[in-house]
Amino acid sequence: MVEFKAVINDVKTGRSYNATVTGHHANSLIGKNLGEIVDGIFVGLPGYKLKITGGSDGNGTPMRSDLPGPKRKKLLLSEGLGFHERYPGERRRVAIRGSAISGEIVQINLAVTEYGPRPMEETFAPPAAEAEKK
Repeated sequence: MVEFKAVINDVKTGRSYNATVTGHHANSLIGKNLGEIVDGIFVGLPGYKLKITGGSDGNGTPMRSDLPGPKRKKLLLSEGLGFHERYPGERRRVAIRGSAISGEIVQINLAVTEYGPRPMEETFAPPAAEAEKK
């Protein structure tokens, strides 16, 4: 069974929230690409629209939007996501994951594009915070 850890970024407040995606919701995310807009129901936010902005696999290998498919490849990079040069002009062969979500992906990064009727703080509030409200 596939399971993802979703990190949802609220662009208005700058806060991020964690959610676990399992079952048929996780299976429906497989095959989606970076930059696609998905429904928030997958992470427990009905009415929200979320953009897939990134992710990584179990080894921590990041996803890149310019590499098609779900496979992991070694690319010669001089700059950009997945490699930061130590000196000017340095290039290095680095393992990078493709832009499609597959079963090997562990973490998916999402950004809110459309807000729903319920605030995100209510959905992702820790149990201790809920007890203090009452």
